[in-house]
Amino acid sequence: MFRSTVLRSLRTPLAAVARPIVARAPVAFTHVQFYSGFAPLTRDLAKERILELLEGYDKVKNPESITEESSFSQDLGLDSLDVVEVVMEVEHEFNIQIPDHEADTLKTVGQTIDYIVSQPDAC
Repeated sequence: MFRSTVLRSLRTPLAAVARPIVARAPVAFTHVQFYSGFAPLTRDLAKERILELLEGYDKVKNPESITEESSFSQDLGLDSLDVVEVVMEVEHEFNIQIPDHEADTLKTVGQTIDYIVSQPDAC
C-alpha cells in the first residue's frame, strides 16, 4: 500500500503540485529616512565634555578651578582608584577603550583631551 502511494505521487506532474507564482507590482516608497554619523569630534567639544564629566564627579576637590593643566592627583585630589573610575567614565563617554598602559600615562586633563582627540573612533 505504501509503495503504490509513493509511486503515484512520483508520477504526478509538478505543475499539478506547485503553486502558481503571482507577480506583484513594485511598491512605491513614500517615506525615506536618512541616517548620519556623529559630528566630528573637535578638541573644544572633547574638552567641554571632559570638564562636565569632572565637574559632576563628587570626589573632585574644587570643580570650578579645573583647567587643562590640572593634575588628577595633585590639583583635583583624586587617588589612584578615583583616576581609574574617571578613565572608565571617559571611555564610556567617548565610546572607546583605553588600554591600561596608556591610561597610566594620562596624568592631566590636557593629556586626556589630547588622547581622546587622537583616537579615530572616538565619538
